[in-house]
Amino acid sequence: MATLSSYTSSPPRILHRQQSKPILFPPDSTPSIRQLYTKPISVSRRSRGAINATAAASDTSGNSNASSPAKKLREIMQSPGVLQGPCCFDALSAKLVERAGFPYCLTTGFSISAARVGLPDKGLISYGEMVDQGQQITQAVSIPVIGDGGNGFGNAMNVKRTVKGYIKAGFAGIIINDQVSSGGGRGVVSREEAVMRVKAAVDTRRECGSDIVIVAQTDSREVISLEESFSRARAFTDAGADVLSVDSLVSREEMKSFCNVYPLVPKLANMLETGGKIPMLNPLEIEEIGYKLVAYPLSLIGVSIRAMQDALLAIKGGRIPPPGSMPSLEEIEEILGYDTYREEEKRYATSSSSDRGSSRRSVYGGNQRVVQDDSEQRVDPVVEVMIPEVVSNESRNPFSRIWSRSLRIKIIGRDGIEKLDVRIPAGFLEGVTNIVPALGGVNLKQLMDDAADEVGGKLLLDFKDTAGDRIQVFLE
Repeated sequence: MATLSSYTSSPPRILHRQQSKPILFPPDSTPSIRQLYTKPISVSRRSRGAINATAAASDTSGNSNASSPAKKLREIMQSPGVLQGPCCFDALSAKLVERAGFPYCLTTGFSISAARVGLPDKGLISYGEMVDQGQQITQAVSIPVIGDGGNGFGNAMNVKRTVKGYIKAGFAGIIINDQVSSGGGRGVVSREEAVMRVKAAVDTRRECGSDIVIVAQTDSREVISLEESFSRARAFTDAGADVLSVDSLVSREEMKSFCNVYPLVPKLANMLETGGKIPMLNPLEIEEIGYKLVAYPLSLIGVSIRAMQDALLAIKGGRIPPPGSMPSLEEIEEILGYDTYREEEKRYATSSSSDRGSSRRSVYGGNQRVVQDDSEQRVDPVVEVMIPEVVSNESRNPFSRIWSRSLRIKIIGRDGIEKLDVRIPAGFLEGVTNIVPALGGVNLKQLMDDAADEVGGKLLLDFKDTAGDRIQVFLE
């Protein structure tokens, strides 16, 4: 499947230009792009189909789809500036995109295939798995999401089923490409078959009474020619596509030429962060060229993989991930909405559930005592006091002076990058192995006792753990 992303609400926008940019017309007001070049202007088949889709866009109760995900996406695309859309791959990554302030996001078959089944994006993930993952994503956020529909999982009839499934899953838009097989090499179907895929998607939208945004993408630039990719883009627009994308453009000039193909039709730039041919440009440059949307398909899945690798390497080396490399438990709970859940839970509390004590499970499986609302039954909180292990305060014992010193722990990765540099009171020995488990079994107390009379920094330990990281402990 093509690697493309999804959109969130309130994105970082570039607002430096006063002139209007290409916008995505609502289905009921989209003029024929080809007729914009001739006089007089009339409504084309593309517009009539879109108008019919809008007229039919209502639910079984007769309510219009004014607040549908697609409607939100169309409204967002009418705002000024280029719109950045990171690509998510599950509900959590979509939540993070929304929390970061992006107005929309995309999904990508590449990332979902990696995250859900741990397999390459070579057509191994099924239509059902993509729809199920997509539904989990759209239900987790309030921003519109553009789903990667790949090649529609087959011919035009498969495309129709795919579009129906993506509409029911709550997607605001769907990307349909002209690849022979999703993710399977760079072969493309004929122009005629590619156009039929787009036409099938447009027909399905009308039949379902939906206004889902159809993004038509071609991979023919690399397989056939630049001119063929532009010809397909024009044909996709005539068939009813709302947004156009040409993959594997290799220069600013090619990107600019593409944006000049039906300039009023929004264009999507796929900024493949690594391994791609398209020039990596900043949002201002992308907007200047003429694009409306820009997707970042690999950023989230890529940094997630690297972060997990680093954490596993630390654990294997007898350590935990260094402070700052991961959020606190409170931050994780806040991201997942624990506070909101607890507040809402109170609305449904009953006296019987209160009598049962309704203890809450901790993240490690232990029970935490819950204080009852009844003041007469209120139980004082249990406070666990941790007393550091210290040596006698007798003046003749040199360790009694350790309390005025600090223990510095420094870790340098085998790649030469500093992973940890922390100072703790030298008298607190209990927590040291919590920071660096590799120090377990080392008699730090004896080492500090021997160095108690040293003035200035004293190196107590200097060794490499099983992961190849250098661990140094200083008494300061």
